Amino acid sequence: MARIVIKIGSNILTEASGGLSYRRIRAIAGDVSGVYDMGHEVVIVSSGAVAAGMKKLGLGGKPKEIRLKQAAAAVGQSSLMRAYERSFENLGKKVAQALLTREDFSDRVRYLNSKNTLITLLSYGIIPVINENDTVATDEIKFGDNDQLAALVSGLIDAERLIILSDVDGLYDSDPKKNVDAKMISSVDAVTPDIISAAGGAGSAVGTGGMYSKILAARKALSHGIKVNIISGRKKGLIASLITGVHSGTEFRPSVKKISSRKGWIAYAIKPRGSLTIDDGAVRAVRKSGKSLLPAGVVGIDGTFDTGDAVNCVDLKGNKIAKGIVNYSAADIGKIKGKKTSEIERILGYKYSDEIIHRDNLVVVS
Repeated sequence: MARIVIKIGSNILTEASGGLSYRRIRAIAGDVSGVYDMGHEVVIVSSGAVAAGMKKLGLGGKPKEIRLKQAAAAVGQSSLMRAYERSFENLGKKVAQALLTREDFSDRVRYLNSKNTLITLLSYGIIPVINENDTVATDEIKFGDNDQLAALVSGLIDAERLIILSDVDGLYDSDPKKNVDAKMISSVDAVTPDIISAAGGAGSAVGTGGMYSKILAARKALSHGIKVNIISGRKKGLIASLITGVHSGTEFRPSVKKISSRKGWIAYAIKPRGSLTIDDGAVRAVRKSGKSLLPAGVVGIDGTFDTGDAVNCVDLKGNKIAKGIVNYSAADIGKIKGKKTSEIERILGYKYSDEIIHRDNLVVVS
């Protein structure tokens, strides 16, 4: 049995004239139900609330103002869930709605609560349907698109596979809508700059993501050891055939050592509150030797942050090296940077730890 996350974008779920495509939702429900009947656990990450709300509100295009987006999401979310519930109910399956924001991932307690809820739903044979809570999301807490949410959810529930349904068949070496000679990239072992370049960056009229966003999501999932597939969301039966071993679209194969759930949380879920500039010796210790970050290696501080906040670690050229949770505030680090650990208590009047960031709370980035 595998645990699978299936991400469905707005452009798959909506009609060209606007509003939800109930025919398409029924078809996807049939495919997902087939995967469930194979004995797998399935979680859906679905867009479509804003698009459905646009139709109800009579909006001619995707709203740009956050208040209109929130209103459209509030109006459309009930229609979206009603469509899923009816479609799955006809197939003898039950669904549950889960609306998440960035803060549900940033806060460790809320992160674990979200995980426990989703795992419990799966244990009862229920298919969770997750969306970003656009009704309350603001620029500060929104994910930006559901591709990123799907990658975070995949890591949250320790999924084996993330399937992203797209309006194209997979990743091409150039835009197939503009270049008839574009070639499909059937498999990817590492998300290189060339792969990112091939993805471009444009999104659709009703969604917020594009192929570029899907590649970034794949990179997040790969670091958790999760296989990622980008396939067409418009062709019936592809999901089930993919699960049974029939190749389709583009497959991203994890090749790096899987990071722990906690380090995945640090790397992708927490918003950094500042950054520490570290010297070349600290870069080597952190990147190559897996060491903790000590005060002696810190040469600069940017931002205002407290003990327990996440920060980026950058080298002397400004390149991001790592991300971690600090044991001291920015003010205290300013007093002990460049110093030996034996001097911490004398300078601060207390010592919580020898390390600015312990290696268990430090994640090296590419």
